[in-house]
Amino acid sequence: MLSLRDFMNTTKQTKRVAVIGAGPAGITCAYKLAKQGVEVHLYEAAPQVGGLAKTLDLWGQKVDLGPHRFFSDDTRVNKLWLEVAGRDYRMVDRLTRIYYKNNFYFYPVKAFDALSKLGLFTSAVCVLSYFKEKLFPTKQDGTFESWVTNRFGKSLYEIFFKTYTEKLWGIKCNELDADFAAQRIKKFSLGEAMKSALGIGGTKHKTLVDQFAYPTGGTGMIYERMQTFVDANGGKVLCNSPVKRVLKEGDTANAIELMSGEVIHYDHVVSTMPFTVMVKQLPGIPQQIVDFANKLTFRNTILVYLHIDGKDLFPDNWLYVHSADVETGRISNFRNYVPEITMGKETTIVAMEYWCYDEDAMWNMSDAELIELGKKELIKTGLNKGAPIMEGHVYKIPRCYPVYSNNYKDILKPIENYLSGINGLSVIGRYGAFKYNNQDHSILMGLLAADNIVNNAGHNLWDINTDYDNYQERSTITAAGLSNE
Repeated sequence: MLSLRDFMNTTKQTKRVAVIGAGPAGITCAYKLAKQGVEVHLYEAAPQVGGLAKTLDLWGQKVDLGPHRFFSDDTRVNKLWLEVAGRDYRMVDRLTRIYYKNNFYFYPVKAFDALSKLGLFTSAVCVLSYFKEKLFPTKQDGTFESWVTNRFGKSLYEIFFKTYTEKLWGIKCNELDADFAAQRIKKFSLGEAMKSALGIGGTKHKTLVDQFAYPTGGTGMIYERMQTFVDANGGKVLCNSPVKRVLKEGDTANAIELMSGEVIHYDHVVSTMPFTVMVKQLPGIPQQIVDFANKLTFRNTILVYLHIDGKDLFPDNWLYVHSADVETGRISNFRNYVPEITMGKETTIVAMEYWCYDEDAMWNMSDAELIELGKKELIKTGLNKGAPIMEGHVYKIPRCYPVYSNNYKDILKPIENYLSGINGLSVIGRYGAFKYNNQDHSILMGLLAADNIVNNAGHNLWDINTDYDNYQERSTITAAGLSNE
């Protein structure tokens, strides 16, 4: 006679689950389900797993889709990452600075560094602006502009936040929800920066750590190893296999439809496909929910990789470009991660990052035009130090930044409520849940979604976001492994 535990395990193994999308959230969910003996089929539209965190082979080296780092306080996430990475990672000293008017400023902003480089007059204006804000605070209207101005003063806001933010999102800062600032900047302010500089305390920005763990095979190595495990343990990872839509019967998701029209039935569907696309293609969806979904937008990314015949160009992992005279918003230098990804080459690959909407002219520029733009702008900054730019490569990523327009939660909440009423459907990931996640939060979403499916754990996946810190147990990854706090 089967024991209760054996009976439960047998029950788990008979469940069939479809996961749509092999980014960090989707592949993590599939990996955990496969470990539990669940029959899982993972459908990925691209030829390679990893989503926004995939690693590419380019000019005999490895590069990521822009800058990526892994850091988490959550023991569940860290244990999983180490389980997959093994000893194949290094701790990287983090250096990311702001490039503004031919000067480099530490990020997060260090008070004395910023003020000394801005010059006496501008520094005085910034300090007065900050103290004016303390005496006569800007009215908080729920926008990014009012939130940041309140903490740094108007002058520092305009220098160190406004231009970059408007490049990234393509909307004015007074149209961007304060949620973005609250999640990415949290409690940091000029006052905290000054306290820290004077050695009298100050809040260290928890998401801007001094070191981060990085795989020796590139960020995508973690997800490629998860793919190998799933394939070897009864699951299937199907790349080049886009899903058209999720199907449901009544209030239960029970199948997916492929682009070919083929319908495949499952006991549960996990979706990480772009939120608005998935929602609008659900059968029988109320028009009101479609109307809400039509109000949500994503921002696209264009990466222009440049192959440079030189080394030691600049020491940063990446730079935030706040200068208004170039269109690029961020520049990554892959020589400054781990030596393994350069594969012994003596050249440097940098990625120039641009953001746009579908209707913007840039999105429809040819690769040759984009490479010329990237070359021109890199030379203009002087960051190549005169070294020849030998060749370029363009990689376009549609719908990768969920736009937090002002009061976006009022639009998102009715859709979340509707989706929560559909049994057998889990919606996770940056794309899938319309959350501006880091890797660790997408991994956590995948872990908890799998736990819900296998153990009926009841985790509220909508609660997981970039400001989520309700961890059961805290730890960090070090060179020696897991370190409990």
